[in-house]
Amino acid sequence: MALELYNQKRNFEVSPEPRGQKAKQKGNSFVIQKHDATRLHYDFRLEMDGVLKSWAVTKGPSLVPGEKRLAVHVEDHPLDYGGFEGMIPEGNYGAGAVMLWDRGSWEPIGDLQKAYKKGHLEFELKGEKLHGRWHLVRMGHREGEKRENWLLIKAEDEFARAEDEKDILEELPLSVSTGKTLEDIWGNTKPAKKARASKARSTPATAPKATATPSMKGAKKADMPEFVEPQLATLVKSAPSGKRWLHEIKLDGYRLQAHIKAGEVKLLTRTGLDWTHKFGEDITAELAKLQAQSAIIDGEVAVQGGSGATDFSLLQQDLSEGRSDRFTFYAFDLLYLDGQDVTGAPLETRKEALAALLAGSGPALHYSEHFGDEGGLVLKHACRLSLEGIISKIADAPYRAGRGRDWVKSKCSSRQEFVVAGYVPSSVNSKAIGSLVMGYYEKGKLRHAGRVGTGYSNVVAQSLFRDLDQIRVGRSPFDEKLASIEKKDVVFVEPIKVAEVEFHGWTADAHIRHASFRGLREDKPAKEIVREGTVVSDTPEEAKPIKRTVELTHPDRVYWPDAGVTKGGLADYYAQVWRLMAPYIVNRPLSLVRGPDGIGKPLFFQKHGWKGMNKNILLKPDPTDFKEEDVTIRDFDGLLGLVQGATLEIHPWGSTLDDWEKPDMVNIDLDPGDGVSWAETIAAAHDVKRRFEEMGLVAFVKTSGGKGLHVVAPVKPKAEWPDVKAAMKALADSMAGDDPDKYVSTITKSKRQGKILIDYLRNGRGATAVAPYSTRARPGAPVSMPVAWDELGGAIGPNYFTVNNAPARIAQMASDPWSDFRKAEAPIEFKGKSNGKKR
Repeated sequence: MALELYNQKRNFEVSPEPRGQKAKQKGNSFVIQKHDATRLHYDFRLEMDGVLKSWAVTKGPSLVPGEKRLAVHVEDHPLDYGGFEGMIPEGNYGAGAVMLWDRGSWEPIGDLQKAYKKGHLEFELKGEKLHGRWHLVRMGHREGEKRENWLLIKAEDEFARAEDEKDILEELPLSVSTGKTLEDIWGNTKPAKKARASKARSTPATAPKATATPSMKGAKKADMPEFVEPQLATLVKSAPSGKRWLHEIKLDGYRLQAHIKAGEVKLLTRTGLDWTHKFGEDITAELAKLQAQSAIIDGEVAVQGGSGATDFSLLQQDLSEGRSDRFTFYAFDLLYLDGQDVTGAPLETRKEALAALLAGSGPALHYSEHFGDEGGLVLKHACRLSLEGIISKIADAPYRAGRGRDWVKSKCSSRQEFVVAGYVPSSVNSKAIGSLVMGYYEKGKLRHAGRVGTGYSNVVAQSLFRDLDQIRVGRSPFDEKLASIEKKDVVFVEPIKVAEVEFHGWTADAHIRHASFRGLREDKPAKEIVREGTVVSDTPEEAKPIKRTVELTHPDRVYWPDAGVTKGGLADYYAQVWRLMAPYIVNRPLSLVRGPDGIGKPLFFQKHGWKGMNKNILLKPDPTDFKEEDVTIRDFDGLLGLVQGATLEIHPWGSTLDDWEKPDMVNIDLDPGDGVSWAETIAAAHDVKRRFEEMGLVAFVKTSGGKGLHVVAPVKPKAEWPDVKAAMKALADSMAGDDPDKYVSTITKSKRQGKILIDYLRNGRGATAVAPYSTRARPGAPVSMPVAWDELGGAIGPNYFTVNNAPARIAQMASDPWSDFRKAEAPIEFKGKSNGKKR
């Protein structure tokens, strides 16, 4: 957009706005102006190429990570506009009060021009009110749309806020320039229509509502129905492509219909049950405020996890605890509005009316955005972020009840409902379940689908035991004879409860593999549960289950109580990542973090053997001191031996047993201090990458599963430890010397406030770093995940990937981001003086 458009729209003889003129100098200012025009909104402006690139953010910026705010791209503004505050007179374009709400500087992350062209800006704000990392993402452009719609999204960092924290728009409403309110700027000039609009915003929900039902082709007058049978999506193996489709992120919650009538609100399940009482008052209060006499909105209630994705397990947890402050109603379709049945109107028209209806609503009510990109591309991004999948819908189709092909779902991992047919009591708690026995219906007969032994927190396991114990039956409910091993220790129950399960394929005998419990589904009748088609194609390595000889004792022992990850669940996770992880932990000395009672109890660091150690774990004498024997493994059974021994973290040496003294990889651990943003940590990783390349090394990156990033390079095992350590110290010292305001290379905590520690000490003899794909003994069961360099951004944080979500990513990866690790090894040469001594 050029400034000509800005000038054409304004009469500078009347309006006090600055005349448009492109600046010659380059800067990095940003400004946000609160603009009370036809509709109150916030103008978000970034200085680029001598102008202010501008977006009208209808609801203003939100500090809640992942909360998407519609940002309409408008004409470029001159840099002088960044200081404008005042009145645009009636009759002029944009007439109304303009307040300077925030100002400061901004810094793009990555190549700005490429990002702007691609339609995904990631940047950091340093304002008087807003700080930290943000995203601007361009939505898919649909034929006939005049506006270019983007989304403004806050990234997860130390400046982010939870949904229940105060909205910064309400907390800091005044001008950063004059301290004025909008009312102060209006003075006595505010027209009557403005006063009425302002009053309407504060009208109680019980007051009569103004209605402005949009004219929709296909809509018809009708009485409001008591219930509308929901439209359902058909499972497909790949996402559809073409302009006729729009795509939404698949939500992980309860499907509900919101019925609004004369200020009364009901939330009905997909079968018509009234669940209004289950979700607290925030959602119903927000729905009651909408400017509609009557409406039916299709959507889903969900809880957003720390990663920004909706999480059914958290929803279940909140329901069981009676907590309602995190519930959000995600609205994705409009079925009825003020006397009109709109199901016959095209989907994109219904969604446009829905977005307008929801404009200005509170945090408990969220419009579900859609994307017009190719379905395969949207699904690929969803899977890289370990989301459940996407829903693709025909844009011009009416709303059709029941399951059809107008809506299709494509998933990143297999997930479906199963009938609970029994349980196996816990081996460590007499009042808890250890695993559930699952089934599904096939032509009216209940078939056995295997067991699910992980995904239960201690609280959930005990709650399930209490519930299922009430419906015990004396014989198997399955319509087939079970093998002895299948019915061993099982307490059978009446098959009336439904559980949602995530799994990763089927065994040859039709049992689910690597299954994890996600929660009970009270909204679906058991008799409707059938086997869905297999979604994730097994890789050749996964098609044949890895042979195991290690038998786990107490596989239901919970190691991560908050995430519900058990010993058996940890073993299943490692079975899925073994082919990728093995090169980094086999045939190397290992140091371990062990926790026999899970992460909530004392942990200890161990590198030597222990009493009762599994026979598949080997001990190898250190060549420099044969009295010391270090732990090592040679195969998957060895890894299972570590799991049996309560190993929660695996830290390998940077050298193999073939040559203890010559490392074959180096590792720079980026450890951000307090006050350091994720964007700064990513920038530091790119800095290390550049310096590695100057040394002739190829850099690979992984999340730490903790706070930072690890940049790793394979090296030819020629140089010995003292020289390698000295080379890494020189790199760290050079970074700290070049930019002392950002980096330090010393461990001293007092020097690390607001800076990143460039930790080179992982490269000494006997020093270790956490292995790729290893779990971490931290809440949430995070893992250290290798990623591609182009994946680094605000969507993925240092502990984003976990035991629960990593398998979905791995199952859908087109290629291993570290596949060429060993091929890329190069010699490391250090011409300086070694600081260490050979042992």
